[in-house]
Formats: sequence, structure tokens, C-alpha cells
Amino acid sequence: MIKEFFDQFPYILVGLEILYLAGIIFLAGKIIMDTKNTSKTLAYLLLIIFLPVVGIIIYFVFGVNYRKNKFYTFKIERNKQVYQAVSTYIRETHYKTLEKYKDEIEPFLTTVNFLYNAGHSPLSQGNHAEILINGEGKFEKVFKVIEGAVHHIHLEYYIYDNDRIGNRLADLLIKKAGEGVIIRFLYDDMGSGKIGRKLLKRLKEGGVQVSPVNKITFRLLANRVNYRDHRKIIIVDGAEVFTGGINVSDKYINPNPRQYWRDTHLYIKGEAAFYFQFLFFSNWIFATEKIPEISQLYFDHKSKEKGNSLIQTAASGPDTKPSIMLSTASAVLSAKKRVYIVTPYFIPVETVLNAIKQAALSGVDVRLMVPKSGDSRVVNAAAYSYYEELLENKVRVFFYKKGFIHAKTMIIDDDFSCVGTANMDVRSQELNFEVNALIFNKEINEKLQSLFHGDMNDCEEIHYDSWKKRPKYKVFFEHMARLLSPLI
Repeated sequence: MIKEFFDQFPYILVGLEILYLAGIIFLAGKIIMDTKNTSKTLAYLLLIIFLPVVGIIIYFVFGVNYRKNKFYTFKIERNKQVYQAVSTYIRETHYKTLEKYKDEIEPFLTTVNFLYNAGHSPLSQGNHAEILINGEGKFEKVFKVIEGAVHHIHLEYYIYDNDRIGNRLADLLIKKAGEGVIIRFLYDDMGSGKIGRKLLKRLKEGGVQVSPVNKITFRLLANRVNYRDHRKIIIVDGAEVFTGGINVSDKYINPNPRQYWRDTHLYIKGEAAFYFQFLFFSNWIFATEKIPEISQLYFDHKSKEKGNSLIQTAASGPDTKPSIMLSTASAVLSAKKRVYIVTPYFIPVETVLNAIKQAALSGVDVRLMVPKSGDSRVVNAAAYSYYEELLENKVRVFFYKKGFIHAKTMIIDDDFSCVGTANMDVRSQELNFEVNALIFNKEINEKLQSLFHGDMNDCEEIHYDSWKKRPKYKVFFEHMARLLSPLI
């Protein structure tokens, strides 16, 4: 019937073909103008040309640059308002610490200056820092600190599950709200799909202020899915902070020994809490479109327990400069002895990949630890496509075999460490809301080195000669997956 119609009116078919071609040309021009990353531009162009309908849908779901539209313009403007309220303290803290510790920080001065200029992130002093291993090490500490809260508790999580850990934390939050503690809870609507309406209702009825960061109505059609709030942050009374790789879920406490989950988290007490609070309020105002009354009690970073860690925060998101990506590359290029990286997903941007190769070829001991098997076949294959290139450039690569290693850590030389939420992939370094803590402290560095060497006992090191002999069909699949990596 349709064929007969077009046979009778062929000019209509020609008109539709012209409109379709014009649409493809217009969309191609939009992709070229709006997408700054060359590899992503090429990937989207190939999709709309060779898979027209599917490719167009994928681009409008994942590719449109919402950083430029009103949705994120609102957040950028609110960020400026929050920053103006705390800018004097940030500036004074940074330069005071920099002047006092200029000799200790000198090897990484470029990275420190970049983070301050790009993201207003101050270098802070007098912090107590503590490494927490797996959910078993994190949650008991979290419950203890939250139990002692007197003014406020702020939480921001990518994944919050309605399970034993999730409900235990919810019960404690409701209890503290009943005591008069102000509690604000942000969650990612995509990542926390299992939180459930009943738990959210129970939290709200219990006095907890709750909001998704990006409310998603139709998941398959939501561009906001592309910009996920991947942060894991708890701030208590403006003085104590938890951050790192561990979400709120039972799997992180390893209830099933057959599915071991290896992760690393960080507890901070001191001045560094100030910037985490700034990040939280920026996202809270963005999510709720309401500006709360922000008193000095939210920034009471003064602590009786003085530590000896200098800490600076690297934060990224669609509303900021790519601070995590560029600070990672800068720090790696500053290395003189070693660079140890642990990440569950290794699909790096060229800037970071080149920095890693340059460091290794300069004689630095560069090691990468990744899961032997990831939780996605395509992502795993894309990551595998990079390993031959790394091995060829003297980077040592270790496959973690005991379970899934989900930690996001980096160790450089003897004093620099990084613990955070960002994976070493395109999504974390260019799209998601992420946060990494950079710690300048020898003891923390030694602790993470010890953990790295301990985890090596559960690893298999891969070598260039044997890796290069993999079946050609696997290599082909991996490189096909790599082509899609900017979209993963």
C-alpha cells in the first residue's frame, strides 16, 4: 500500500529523501560544532551515517551538550553565588597553606596551582586522613561519626540500595533528624534505581530532606542520564568527610565470598571538609532550585584532633572544567619514582594515556591494577584494547583475580596519594559529577603502597609477548569496542 502510494506520487518520496538528507547534514554540522572531543565527534558522525535512526536516537539521548543549555546554565550561575559567599576563606586558606608548605608541595606545585585556578579548590592543612578498606571498614566508622552529629549531616551518593546497609543507615538518619539534626540527602536517580519509593517516603516522613540530583522521568529518553552524579560524599557538622569508591549497598561488605568486592574509601577530619561542603551545597541548590540559609555552622571545620595531611580536592562535572582529568595528567607527569594506579574501568582520554606512557618511558615505575573481568563485556573489551599499548611503553599491568576491584586510587612517589570517586574513563573524566581527594602525606602514601603490594598477591601480571598472541578475533572485537568508548 505504501509502495503503491509512492509509485503514484514519486515526488513526495523525493521530497522526503531531500528532507532526510538535509536533516542528516544539519545534525552532522551540529555534532561538529558542539562536540569538542574529536573521537566523540567521529563516533557520533559514524553512527548517524551508518545507523541513521539508531544513531540519531543515541546522539540525542547521550550526545547533546547540555552544559550549554539552560539546565546547566542555572547550576553554573548558582555555583558562582555559593562561591562568592566563601571565596574569601578559600583564597586565604589556599595561600596561607601554600606559603607555609611551599617546600613540601614544590614537586606538585603545577597540579596544586591548576586546581586552585580551575576550580577554586584550596590546599588545606592540619587534616587527619584515614584509609578505610571495603564496606566492612567504612560503614562502622560512618555509623559512629553520624551518631555523634549535632548540627547537620549531608549525603550525596550515586548508588543507594534498599537493603540491609541502606536501611540501617536510613534508620540512623531518621533517628538523628528526630534529635533536631538537619539532614540533606542527594542521590543520583539513575544509579539509585533500587532505592525504592517506600524507603524514600520513610526518609522524608522521618524528617530527612531528600532530592535526586537529576530527576529522570523517562530513562531511555533522558539526556540527563549522560551526566550522572557519581560522587559518594558524607559531611558531618562541616568537619568530617567520607569519600571514595564505596556506595551504600550490601555488596560492599562482601556478604557473598564468591563475589568479593575490593574497594577503598577515605575519612577526613579538618579544613578539607570546607570544599566538600561547597560542592555539596552547589549540587543541592542545583537539584532543589532552592537556596537554603547557609550559616557559619556549615563550615565549622575547626577540629580538636589536628592531623598532618595537606589535602586538595579535584572535582569535575558538566558544569566545570575537566579538573580531574587534567590534574591526573599533571600529577603523573610530576612523578620521579613511581605511579601506582588502581581503577575498575580503564578507558582513558588521550591526555591521561599519553601522560602515563611518558612517565613510564621516562624510567618511572608505572603500574596499573584493573579487574581481570569487568561487569560489562563491551567496557571490558574496550579496556583490553589499551593494554598492548601500555605494555609496549613499559607500563606494568596487573589483573586482579580475587573478585572485582572497584577502588579508584593513585600513588605517586612517596608523598602524593589520590582517593576518590572517579574512574579512569571518559565518562568519569568528562561527563559525571566526580570528586577526588589529593592527599600530601607520607603515611597515607605508605598505607596505599602496602595495600597495592598486598593486592598484587591476588593478581596476574600480563606481559607484552603473551598478550600480543591473543586470538585475532578478540583483538578485533576489542578495537571495535574501543571505537565506541567515547559513548560508553
